[in-house]
Amino acid sequence: MVSWLLLRGQCRDCGEPISRRYPLVEAATGALFGLTTWHFGLSSALPAYLFLAAISIALALIDLDTKRLPNAIVLPSYPVAIALLALASWNPGGASDWPALWRTLLGGAALYAVYFALMVVYPAGMGFGDVKLAGVLGLFLGWVGWGALVVGWFAAFLLGGLFAIGLLVAGRANRKTGIPFGPWLLLGAAVGIVCGQPIAAWYLGVL
Repeated sequence: MVSWLLLRGQCRDCGEPISRRYPLVEAATGALFGLTTWHFGLSSALPAYLFLAAISIALALIDLDTKRLPNAIVLPSYPVAIALLALASWNPGGASDWPALWRTLLGGAALYAVYFALMVVYPAGMGFGDVKLAGVLGLFLGWVGWGALVVGWFAAFLLGGLFAIGLLVAGRANRKTGIPFGPWLLLGAAVGIVCGQPIAAWYLGVL
């Protein structure tokens, strides 16, 4: 971002303009890293969720551009996420939380299964890339807690649905318009991770 500003948005060698998108992506990534660090602090879970923040920016932009969630990013995220969350559960130097690791694995399997079933029932509305990403996000949501998992799952559909309704009302889409769901999966997961547990506790308290 600094180099883009210093070069006034132009290539040093040929003078061609450089898209504003590059510094904006860098700024968004830095902001998301800062917010993630603020939320988790200097804990054993921080590396795992910084990894999630990094892939979230990349996957959201790729899905918006191409309506694809590339396997090159999604599939390696499974072993990386499990390894980092296992380290967070072990928590060297502190109290271990092995039940969190079991929630991680069950959460990933649960979201994968739910989204796979949705794809089978309504293949026009759900791609296999969304299914694979849901499994990854289920790992991170499960580590936080069951409330986070449920709220993160629901928030993705709520936010994505509201966005789709807004496009329909504005006349910028119709019922057949394909809308990438990956960004809403990621945003819903963020809601679940940050405030899913308190929301779930409040809801159960109301009941």
